[in-house]
Amino acid sequence: MGNARITITPLGGLGEIGMNCQKWKTDQGVVLIDCGLMFPDDSLWGVDVVIPSLGSVFEDEEDILGIILTHGHEDHIGALPWLLVQYKSLRGLRIFGSPFTLSLVEHKLEEHGLLDRVSLIPVQPYEKAVLGDMTFRFIPVCHSIPQCYALCAETPAGKVIHTGDFKLDPHPLDGASSDPCGDFASFAHEGGGDGVRLLFSDSTNVDCEGHSLPESRVRDDLDAIFAEVRGRIVIALFSSHIGRIRTVLELAGKYGRAVFVSGRSLLTNIEKAAELGLLDPPSNIYSELTGLPDMDPARTVVLATGTQGEALSALARIARGEHRHISLGEGDTVIMSSRVIPGNARALSRVLDQIYRLGASVYRGDRIVHATGHACREELQAVIRAARPEYFIPVHGEYRHLALHARLAGECGAGGVKIIEDGQPVTLDGDGLRLEPPIPAESVMVDGKGVGDVGRVLLKERRILGGEGMVAVILVIAEETGEVLLGPEMISRGFVFEQRYSHILEDSKCLVLDQLENMKPGTEDRLSENIRSVLRRFFRDLLGRDPIVLPIVLRV
Repeated sequence: MGNARITITPLGGLGEIGMNCQKWKTDQGVVLIDCGLMFPDDSLWGVDVVIPSLGSVFEDEEDILGIILTHGHEDHIGALPWLLVQYKSLRGLRIFGSPFTLSLVEHKLEEHGLLDRVSLIPVQPYEKAVLGDMTFRFIPVCHSIPQCYALCAETPAGKVIHTGDFKLDPHPLDGASSDPCGDFASFAHEGGGDGVRLLFSDSTNVDCEGHSLPESRVRDDLDAIFAEVRGRIVIALFSSHIGRIRTVLELAGKYGRAVFVSGRSLLTNIEKAAELGLLDPPSNIYSELTGLPDMDPARTVVLATGTQGEALSALARIARGEHRHISLGEGDTVIMSSRVIPGNARALSRVLDQIYRLGASVYRGDRIVHATGHACREELQAVIRAARPEYFIPVHGEYRHLALHARLAGECGAGGVKIIEDGQPVTLDGDGLRLEPPIPAESVMVDGKGVGDVGRVLLKERRILGGEGMVAVILVIAEETGEVLLGPEMISRGFVFEQRYSHILEDSKCLVLDQLENMKPGTEDRLSENIRSVLRRFFRDLLGRDPIVLPIVLRV
């Protein structure tokens, strides 16, 4: 092996759920493993998505060999458009993935006008792709989206396995059976050698004991619910869960129900899956584009987006009574066939409250209507024991997940176990695995068309605006005489109800005039700051509130 080495840098996914992205670098070039985004929590006011820091992904002299995608979830492919925007000189960038994954990538890049910048290369299970001095074998694994892969990589420094997102389900409903433990063990023993040198493994469900439920259990309970319910059925689920969608379509046919699809992402993914033969949509499937024929609601089932309580989602519109085609009432049933992503519980609770007010029933945890797509502790143990790595690094999780997974790996006899976070490169060579100096890996917030311009200071101002409101002070002064030509005018937004607290705003005007009268020569440029300080103090002392005060002083 000599001095052969590979340096792997996590750019996202180690320290948070989502934003998965790794940079693998050898002497012959760079490969990116996944390029995902993360959805913001309640603390990121107005932020649309969060992406890895992409500015330093590729250095000037590096040969970019390609991007490998393990599967098509947004936390693994969602940041690709921003990567291409960041590196405008990239042309013909090779992106490898399963046919379904690449169909989602194609749609995404086409929407952004970036499809002509890449070359999409579909790969089949167990196919190999040679990128420079690295050879990647695509190992089929079961997850909550079709055609997912783990990666068995032959690198200059030895064999490396990346599990991607996975669970062990020997009898999946789509018939695409997989045996990653057997595949990892075979890979370890191929060609003699030193076995697997480094294993990266999904940590998402490391705090869940036992074994994940198979999708067949969900199908059985959904079947029982379909048999019992006499009214309309609304099923909220992730738009990428094609296996679950297939189950619903089959049950709708079994019980003679027409299907209505509400949600653009759901409709797009169903069309993509049908094109690839992953779904066989029935003839009586409708959407918001076609409308729903006049029929008995009890003979319909609705597939809806909105599992996380998103305000503009199909489920939220149905709950508010604002949907053009679907309404809920007594005897109807809503099935929440998904997990709640941390940070979204409050928004979802509001939607569920509205559904209950309409008289509908809701199935969540009282029946098995959802099964995780991530391996639990028993499955994680099985993978570690099958691969028997020399070194182990947990990935895909918050720090507590990584710590628990590292401890589990030690209990399973894994060799050198290391916990690293975003921006901490590791180098694997003939001497072992070592940490390199960390690099900046701050996440980047995207708000509308702005990328990276929203920082902590701006978020703090948004938080204050949302919690305390704003008071604008408008004052026009004659530049030569200092005479007040207009104002001071006080405009309150989100601070106080002006009709009730008009006397407070009138008193604050006097404070503004006091600052103007007491202004010393040569301190005119400090007037705005003085007004801001005295008004903030006044509002805090009188009302216990601290709004943003915006003085607008014009001299004419």
